[in-house]
Amino acid sequence: MIETDVIVVGAGPAGSTAAKHAALGGAKVILMDKKS
Repeated sequence: MIETDVIVVGAGPAGSTAAKHAALGGAKVILMDKKS
């Protein structure tokens, strides 16, 4: 099982920014996109 704090769906500009800021804040992040 994968443990994460945040899952961001969509790796466009908004999703990438959200994932980056969550990770910088200490969250375990998974960033998913169509091609994932």
